[in-house]
Amino acid sequence: MAKYPTLLEQFRSFCFQNNATDIERAIEYFAVFGGMGWSIDFAKSLDELIEEKILVNYRYIHGDITKITQSNKAHHSLLTALASGDRREYSAYRRSALPRKEGEESAAFLIKNGLLIRETSEEEPADATEEMSDRLIFVTPFYRFWFSSISPYYKGIRDGDYTEMKERWENTRQMFFEPVYEGLVKAMLLKSFKEERIQKIGSYWDKKNEIEILAQTKSGKVIAGGCKYTKSKANRSELSKLQEKCDAANLKADIFVIFSKNGFSSEFKKEKGESVRLYTLKNLKSLMDDLSEKDLLVHTNKKY
Repeated sequence: MAKYPTLLEQFRSFCFQNNATDIERAIEYFAVFGGMGWSIDFAKSLDELIEEKILVNYRYIHGDITKITQSNKAHHSLLTALASGDRREYSAYRRSALPRKEGEESAAFLIKNGLLIRETSEEEPADATEEMSDRLIFVTPFYRFWFSSISPYYKGIRDGDYTEMKERWENTRQMFFEPVYEGLVKAMLLKSFKEERIQKIGSYWDKKNEIEILAQTKSGKVIAGGCKYTKSKANRSELSKLQEKCDAANLKADIFVIFSKNGFSSEFKKEKGESVRLYTLKNLKSLMDDLSEKDLLVHTNKKY
């Protein structure tokens, strides 16, 4: 299997190349432009940069991407379904109206050509008879943005009318950042569990349930985690919801971790301890520590 840069490696390269200092801004700009080696001006708004670097250059970027996808409609339909859906393989086939066999052939092509990687649920489903659907994850953050927010609106963009694209982006932007946050939170946890090394980390899902973070330490302790991205502070109900999800999946967690982008209520902070660990943007900032030239990835694609 081909080795691609991890999300963290791409993020650190992006931050070093563009002298990023604000972690929230860095994550949001990375979710849109990450993995391409483009220089980004953090003094400009994200919307300004999207228009300047992507919309204006639509025809050229589209031409570069179709060289990879071979202008195949099935590939484009599947990529769009994955970029705007729950990332699960079978639901993406349904969203893209692809028969399963054609969907599987398309997925195999996209994996082989470096656009997607396959991710499996960390545990067996609660129902042993249930057929599990893998997730298909974009290797490069920019391509997920392209197929969720650019490619579906190509007619207007091609003609210089960005209205539909901008309206759609405004309505979906907050949720769009969540998978990148989730991936970086996992990377942060791998660094932060120093006293007891995490041996494996991923997510759990079945047809009815999803646990964003599921990990196991070298000694066998199970870590279950959830993430909250809204502007409000997380309260104790986030922990209760996570515990209920674990019960539904027949999972016994030894440690619960909650990431909240905007912090925690005073009441919830009192729960913090060995078995309940709370993390915020301040903790994610550690992913930008000690950036240097060695973090810079080499990119051979065109720069815009």
